[in-house]
Amino acid sequence: MRLDMEQATDGFFEDTRLLGIVAPVKSHQFCWQLNHMLQFSFRLYYDIQLKKKNRDYFFPVYEYPEPNSFLVHYLYNNSFDGEYLLPEFKHMDFLWLIKGDAMEDETVQLIVKTIKQLNHVQMIGEITNEKIRNKEHLIL
Repeated sequence: MRLDMEQATDGFFEDTRLLGIVAPVKSHQFCWQLNHMLQFSFRLYYDIQLKKKNRDYFFPVYEYPEPNSFLVHYLYNNSFDGEYLLPEFKHMDFLWLIKGDAMEDETVQLIVKTIKQLNHVQMIGEITNEKIRNKEHLIL
């Protein structure tokens, strides 16, 4: 029996929202700013390892599960040593995935508005699932 990657990615991306963020700053500094501004508690969760050109690349992922909720926030660092987790979004420094429950547009817009106020944030916008070509890279 083969794993159907399309089915697996569709299941993973159910009830998700994805934000792309341009902020040329180290991921641990960005998480500290987010934690301080939003009263979140992002922690290093996992390193996604990709093998390209006979070399290993590691992309840190930070996690914040909301208390008393099914919502979990994941912050992916999109670049490592000149390679990209999602090459179709090379201009994005970070990818913020909100998963686990449907989230109201107003709540997402409030998060976007707050993140825009942070130092170093040059741009933030929502990315629709249809635009992601390498969805399997985000599956944890």
